[in-house]
Amino acid sequence: MRHLRLGLSGRGKPHTTDITRSRMSRRDLLSEAVSGVLQRPARSVLTTIGTVLGVGSFVAILGLTATASSQIDDRFNALTATEVNVEDVAREQDEFAGLAFPGDADARAERLNGVENAGVYWPVRLPESSTVQSAPVGAGGGGRRVEVVAASSGMLRAAAPKLEQGRIFEPWHDATRQRVAVIGAGMATQLGITTLETQPAVFIGDEPFTVVGILDDVERKADLLLSIVVPRSTAQGIWGDPESGAKMLVQTRLGAASQVAGELPLALDPARPERFKAVPPADPRVLRTEVGGDLDQLFLLLAAICLLIGTVGIANTTLVAVLERTGEIGLRRSLGARGRHIMIQFLAESGMLGTLGGLVGTSLGTLTVVGVALVRGWTPVVDPTTVLLAPIVGLFTGLLAGLYPALRASRIQPVEALRR
Repeated sequence: MRHLRLGLSGRGKPHTTDITRSRMSRRDLLSEAVSGVLQRPARSVLTTIGTVLGVGSFVAILGLTATASSQIDDRFNALTATEVNVEDVAREQDEFAGLAFPGDADARAERLNGVENAGVYWPVRLPESSTVQSAPVGAGGGGRRVEVVAASSGMLRAAAPKLEQGRIFEPWHDATRQRVAVIGAGMATQLGITTLETQPAVFIGDEPFTVVGILDDVERKADLLLSIVVPRSTAQGIWGDPESGAKMLVQTRLGAASQVAGELPLALDPARPERFKAVPPADPRVLRTEVGGDLDQLFLLLAAICLLIGTVGIANTTLVAVLERTGEIGLRRSLGARGRHIMIQFLAESGMLGTLGGLVGTSLGTLTVVGVALVRGWTPVVDPTTVLLAPIVGLFTGLLAGLYPALRASRIQPVEALRR
């Protein structure tokens, strides 16, 4: 508002001698903004909660995404990147070809640098009339058809089993064609086998096998938990070679899988390496990038939605505050405050609340990431850029939310305001 100082000229006519415009210094702006926030602490807290939730969700979601991506990296490295599968494709070239894997296939593969465990396996094709039952017969020990897998001892080691009871069979069992079996926990329940102290046996058709181990879990080949695993040589002696191609499971050291896959066919059969198809793991970097990118896009969208909800909440609360403070705005305008001063004041208040909410939300979001990681036994991963930018995001959220209410407040006319 302009302040006019009037005087009389020599001819007795009034004239303007001085014109000043009202100004608001940065100090006055900060003082008014702090005063406006502190005068209504309850409303200020409620307004800030929107930003706290939005920014907190933003930090927590991005932090949990980074933490989960890190765990995905570990899983790929620990399992997928250390596993090679080899297929017997001899019958694709010659329908009369027998089993391509030699009897010492495990030893040949394990001599390669980088190989930790390797073994051959295939599903046994039983006669139609063959069923499986246990002895002593338990509650669930009636005859039934189940999956029987012929496997070498190296294959069981490569599957990284966790035993509930007993042990897995050894190379000696395979070499001497022992009639022993390892069963999964699910299969043991079906057959009514609860303990190995009674030396239980399973009958596969008319063939008895002593159960020497019960698998509680495996890191690879989860279908073994619902199967009966018998030594490869024993299965060949009873049921013959597999009708379909056999496979080999190879566990490698980290970083050696691709090289091992290239060397395995030649190591298994130097004269005819084309009879084997080695399948290396997919490039973990590509998988990590794809999965991580999908997670980032999904959770970034969720974080943006949370921020949008917080922005709408702040805008609504600020607009209500403008309506309640109409009289105050009118008084300030009548004392010389200009429209832009009113606008800047309300923007300063909403920006201050947004920044405060951003700081609190960043702290809560970081604590959430750390808490979830501790509960899950993970390593928390929070990008420092996210922590630094989150309060700034809160500031811009507050300014954006307060823009319309501040603009509306600046347009309130002094006379109309004072009439209310």
